[in-house]
Amino acid sequence: MAVPRIGITSEPVEQSGRRVDSVRREHVDGVVAAGGVPVVLPVLDPGLVDAALAEIDGLLLTGGGDVEASGSPAGTAAAGVDTGRDGFELALVLSALEAGLPILGVGRGHQVLNVALGGSLAAHVPAISHDVADRIDRPVHQIRIAGGSLLAAVVGATSLGVNSLHNRAVEVAGAGLQVVARSEDGFVEAVEGLGDLRVVGVQWRPELLGDLGAAALFRWLVRESGVPAVVDLTEPSAFGEVGPRPAPRPGRAVA
Repeated sequence: MAVPRIGITSEPVEQSGRRVDSVRREHVDGVVAAGGVPVVLPVLDPGLVDAALAEIDGLLLTGGGDVEASGSPAGTAAAGVDTGRDGFELALVLSALEAGLPILGVGRGHQVLNVALGGSLAAHVPAISHDVADRIDRPVHQIRIAGGSLLAAVVGATSLGVNSLHNRAVEVAGAGLQVVARSEDGFVEAVEGLGDLRVVGVQWRPELLGDLGAAALFRWLVRESGVPAVVDLTEPSAFGEVGPRPAPRPGRAVA
């Protein structure tokens, strides 16, 4: 059987004065361990989005700098903004949803997913609980996950220790998304799709935490990438009011 191909967005960085579109090895290894084959997506012109999506079965939106978009709060300082990356990834999300592809967004990718669907981002997140650049590979605060949510089923828990790194967070969920996890201080930590919309976005960076839910999230993405879905964009719900979930579907065998 065909192995699901997972498109992984890249982060533009500078090396020796030259631009390089890089991907963390943890993302590559996570996809491979889950039974998929990674396909690295460099930052491209939005006009090439459909051609890029034609070669993949699922999409992993990775971390990086802040999103500079209309969904960002006015007057909030942004860090590491790359408008080219923003434009490409926002278009990538919309086209992927139209194609019915499953999407996993982590860190920045979680925020890109929300902004692409018309959601907004909260102002600066207090450093006391979220600025953990020196502790990126271990949990530093707890989150609570809505019981009955897809995320709770995937990670097998309703509470989790995480390592959120960003200085922004989702404020209002975009169309078709619902908030399913919050930190102890009330910030949004995860969203997921309503109905048959196969998307999960998490504020933290699971690939840096070893096996604390990361492997399960990658397995979910690869498994869902083997089966088609009908997209149903509906209104977002409040935290705790978990929307209807589709009945389990048999996955395509993964080599």
